[in-house]
Amino acid sequence: MVDIRSLTDDFYINMNLNTEMDLPSGRDTVLHFFEQVRKRYPKMRNFYSRDRNEFVLEEDKDGGSYRWTSVEPKRILSGHVNPSSFDEAVEQHRFVLDQVPYALSISPLDCESLNAMYGFDFTYSGNHNQLVADALGLPPALERMVQGSENRIIGFEPAIQCSLDDECRTQFRLSIETRTSAYHVRTGEFPEEQLSVYLTVRRFGSLDEDETYVTAFQRLHDQAVGLLEQYVIGNILEPLKQAITIR
Repeated sequence: MVDIRSLTDDFYINMNLNTEMDLPSGRDTVLHFFEQVRKRYPKMRNFYSRDRNEFVLEEDKDGGSYRWTSVEPKRILSGHVNPSSFDEAVEQHRFVLDQVPYALSISPLDCESLNAMYGFDFTYSGNHNQLVADALGLPPALERMVQGSENRIIGFEPAIQCSLDDECRTQFRLSIETRTSAYHVRTGEFPEEQLSVYLTVRRFGSLDEDETYVTAFQRLHDQAVGLLEQYVIGNILEPLKQAITIR
């Protein structure tokens, strides 16, 4: 797979485990979990409480590449911003998922959903919506609606969601998020903002008997890499990068 760092300004790989039952929120339990994470990644030393029963441990963000993980009432999250490789981020998420059954008493039955999310940001000063339309094209049924200089595109955020199995237990969603408003288009003043592409692969329901959270996440990652290699990089990321470069 091509070097994602050459295509985007920032990218990140996140893991999200949603549970059916509330997670333990006791001081000793939460701190023990984060201590285990810190032992593995010593630079993750910034610990704080964000909201009620929401706790975060993260690295310093000054270098542009950093790790983080958080515990919420019904959710465990782990993220790596601008990792040197996909494997580096996946190893972190696998470690967190290996800890949660013991440190936070999360049973294989207690899985509401498990997500692998891949985010790609492009910094661009201009009409994000028009850029997406120019780079990726419009569906034929919509092309004639924007012909003519008076019909300027002020909102175009394509998204698609598909199942990856017959039971629809595993799904993927590809979406593009623009940050250009009608005000920006009307005034012609476009701040430098990030245009984002998100690929999320998600599985629903309890784990099977032969699964662990680690193996389940690895399967999601493998499916995501297949989607990236076959469709997303060549059809989404590279055209967006090229369109920004020639402007």
